[in-house]
Parts: sequence; structure tokens; C-alpha cells
Amino acid sequence: MMRLGLRSFIFGVSATALLMGASPSQGQGVTEQDILNDATTTNQVVSYGLGPRAHRFSPLDQVNAENAKDLVPVWSFSFGGEKQRGQESQAMVYDGVIYVTGSYSRVYAIDAKTGMELWQYDARLPQGILPCCDVINRGVALHGDMVYFGTLDARVVALDRKTGKVVWRKKVDDYKEGYSITAAPIIVNGKVIVTNAGGEFGVIGRVRALDAKTGDVIWERPTVEGHTGTLNGEPSTMTGKTNATWPGDMWKWGGGAPWNGVTYDPDTNLIFTGTGNPAPWNSHLRKGDNLYTASQLAIDPDTGEIVWYFQNTPNDAWDYDSISEVIPFDMEVDGKTIKAVASAQKNGYFYILDQADGKLVNAYPFVEKISWADGVNADGSPKFIEDNRPGDPSQAADGKKGSTVWVVPNFLGGKNWNPMAYNPDTGLFYIPANEWGMDMWNEPVSYKKGAAYLGSAFTIKPVFDDYIGALKAFDPKTGDIKWEYRNVSPLWGGVLTTKGNLVFTGTPEGHLKAFNAETGEEVWSFQTGSGIVSSPITWEMDGEQYIGVTSGWGGAVPLWGGEVAKFVKYLNQGGSFWVFKLHKST
Repeated sequence: MMRLGLRSFIFGVSATALLMGASPSQGQGVTEQDILNDATTTNQVVSYGLGPRAHRFSPLDQVNAENAKDLVPVWSFSFGGEKQRGQESQAMVYDGVIYVTGSYSRVYAIDAKTGMELWQYDARLPQGILPCCDVINRGVALHGDMVYFGTLDARVVALDRKTGKVVWRKKVDDYKEGYSITAAPIIVNGKVIVTNAGGEFGVIGRVRALDAKTGDVIWERPTVEGHTGTLNGEPSTMTGKTNATWPGDMWKWGGGAPWNGVTYDPDTNLIFTGTGNPAPWNSHLRKGDNLYTASQLAIDPDTGEIVWYFQNTPNDAWDYDSISEVIPFDMEVDGKTIKAVASAQKNGYFYILDQADGKLVNAYPFVEKISWADGVNADGSPKFIEDNRPGDPSQAADGKKGSTVWVVPNFLGGKNWNPMAYNPDTGLFYIPANEWGMDMWNEPVSYKKGAAYLGSAFTIKPVFDDYIGALKAFDPKTGDIKWEYRNVSPLWGGVLTTKGNLVFTGTPEGHLKAFNAETGEEVWSFQTGSGIVSSPITWEMDGEQYIGVTSGWGGAVPLWGGEVAKFVKYLNQGGSFWVFKLHKST
């Protein structure tokens, strides 16, 4: 459903501007070159991650570590209604219009100067959707004069950028089985690349490429062994080999959902994605490595073929999805510059792989007191501490509950979906990490379509008494933490870094914060009224630099209790988009 309206609170905008409203954008549309150049273009944001490699680095430096203290709000737009749940969207900016999604599969187009709503689309979800971890959406993709996004009932929708009207809508999976889409799509070579969620329901993970003009599926790549992909409507190749690393029929409902989307390196023409947990969580039921779950994949965007894989956690027993964004970057190794990819995974280790073949370059811990493994072998396999694998319930006296173990990190991870940023000036990655663990045990479980498929239970707890969240400036060459900002509650939002020697991120307490990228000194903070669990952006308009962020507490963290609940139980939900710029003295 699309509607027009006005719902905005304006700071410093004249009444005349409010009454005149805003006209739909008159641009010629977002081109492939616009997307490829997004990392260096300053007057727009047309890709998820500020460029296909998702460095989340802006060359803008008008706002810098010296003057960031002078940032003030320009306007705030309310998403309205009663749908005040987790707001994890990264906004896009093009031709004077901001495109941002809200919870429950909604899209808004907002005038970037005034904060006035131009149009809104509401997917009108059916009853019975099965989102794992809140009714969130992480953003749209732009291409031509279209806006693309995925919905919680497993559809991909293309909207007219100027009117918000539906151009095409495609069902790609059955939500009644547990499928959904929460990740922002990306555009590669005229294709809309989308990924599904739902691993907790025993669905099969898939990466798909849809024709941007028609919505037709060009290729489909399953991320669990034994399933066959498609190309141009015909069966293509099988992913792996049936039963090679899965026992019996377990591969048929094996999980592996690549639910956090993909990145792209145009130099090598490869897309990269992480894959989710194998199903069920109880690892004793699925002896073997369980490819290609808890892995990083390089995929040919033209054919959907897997070029290489790297499995971070074979036979995962702790819900250590490898869904953290896989970031291509150039790195010097032994005096030579190689094309690498980096990721900070839920299992607590930061991995650097050679982009050419997926071989391990280095792996370092980025959180403290990791208890499930004692480092990583030269080939990338973890050095498991088997005593910290939850016990087999079939070996228990009552057959109902396996032995309990204390595990760090917990299943929400050393880092979860919330994207880190890479600053080429400092050479550092800025990781929104969390220091927490869990008591975990296994239970019997069997697969039933549309039902939760875990076979495990847990109680999450903080590792330290005074903080959980930790924004860390991480050196990929040495594994050193250069500086760290500690937050009482978990960090669940993304990071932005800029040429102005700044790092921005938000907190569940509602603050958007700016830090000196070199020293970690906090140089600015603003209270947005609800928790920030989204990714900030920046752009230039009329000669001034703007910062934008979505505010609205939610996501996975408040859905789980344990001792962490006391850190977040007082936080209020919301739904708004805030814009800031430097104060002009008169």
C-alpha cells in the first residue's frame, strides 16, 4: 500500500517551506556507475555500505574531529503509527530524496531538505509471518528509477522511485515455512541480489539474482549441500555433494540462511556473503562439517556458481552464523599488496582471507575470554575446546537435557549483523562488538515445517559487570585493539567513518556518538529519544555535510532475557529518522 502524507518535526525550517511542500525528484535515475562510484561520490548515498565494498567510509571532511561538537539537528521525521519496533535501516540519498525502511516492511521517501514525507509504501503483511529476531528491515537498493526491498513475507518489491507505486512484486519463498527477507538488496550488473532469512525454522539458505527490470529470477544458489541451483529458469549445478558432510536427510532442512546480504568487488567481479547457522542448533544430530553453513562464500554474480568457500565454524554447536559483512579491501602481506576480504564473526574471531582463493591470511580474536576454541589453525579451522560443546541429550540419564556449558561469545555473537567500517586513512576497522556469554544446553528436537528448529536452550549473561558493548578500533595487520569505547548495554547498530577523522555509531540508550578515529576520544553525542540499532550515513547538500541516522530500539537483543535484560529493560521503542549538520553562527 502506498500513501502520501506529512509527518515531520522541523528544526529551523520556515513555515512557508512547510506549506509549499516538496516536489518528487526529477533525476534521471541511479546508474550502475553511480553505484560503483558511491564510495567516492559525496552528494548521494546509493548503495548499502556506501559503496559496493561496504567500507562505510566517506571522503567528506567538512565535519571533523575538531568541529563535530557543533553538530545540531536539522529535522526529525517520525515513522508514525503503532509499529514502533526495531529500526535497523541504512538510508539512501538520491536527487534530494531520502529513502529509508521501517519495521514491518515499510518504505518512506522523505525530502532531504525539509524532512517532509513524499510517499510511503506499506507491504501489508499477512498474518502468520515468522521473523526470527524482530520485524526489522535493513534498507533498500536503488537502480534506475526504482526502489527495491525485501519483505517479511519473503517477497521482493520494486517501487517507482518518484511515486512509491509498485512496479513489480515477486514471491521468492513461502513465509509459512519460516522464510523471510530482512537484508538490504544490492545491485550488480543489472541484477538485484537478495538473500533469505529463517535458519531457525530449518529453511534452506539461498542467494538469488533477480532481473532489475522484470523481477525474473536469473539464478539461485542454495547454501546447503545437496540442493541444486538454477540458471535462467533451468537446473544448474548442485551445491556440494549430497551427504558429503551431512548425515541422512539432515541436509533437507539444514538452515545456512545468508540473512545479512552480500558485498561486491567490481575488480574481481565477485560477490561475497556469509551463511547462517546449520539447523538444528543441536550439533550431535548432524555429525559432520555441515557445508556450507557458518561459512563465507565467493559467488560469480553472472552465473551464481560458488567460486570458493571458507568455513568459520564447522559443525557449529553455538549458533555462530558467519553472516557478518564480508569486506573486500587491499592489504599488504610480506611486502606485496593483495586483494583480501575481512570479517568480524559471531564466533569472536576476525578473519582475513585472500580474495583470490579464500585461503586464510590471518585470524585474530577481537573479543575477550573466548571459550569455545583456543585459536585458529593455519588452515583456518578452529582449535575446538570440546568440553565447551553442549552435551548430547541422548547420553543424559533422562534423555531430555544434555550437559550445560559456559560459552563465550553467546549466540548473539562477538559481533552480529551490525556492520563495521574501514577507514583507509587510519588503516583500521571499527567493530561494534559485544562482550557476553551464555549457559547453553541441548535438548531433543525434530523438524516440523514452520516450527522453531533449535534443540538448544540458553541463558545469556554479560562477561563483565560494567559493560557489554565495545566499539573497537582494530588493526588488521597485527590484531591489536588501538582503542576501545565501552557501553553499558550491547551495541547493535552499524558504524560510519569519514575523511574528517571521525567514527559515528549509535547506542541502545539513544545516543548518536562521534569519536576521533585515531584516538577514540568522544567528540559529540546527541540523544535521539530511542535506541539506535541502525547504520549512520553522511552526504553533501548545498555545500554542507549532513549526517543521518534511523532511531528506534529493537532487534534481537530485547527479545532475549537472562541477566542482560537488566541492561535494556528500561529502553523505549521508537521510529524516526534524524538529520544533523554543523551549526552556523549568525
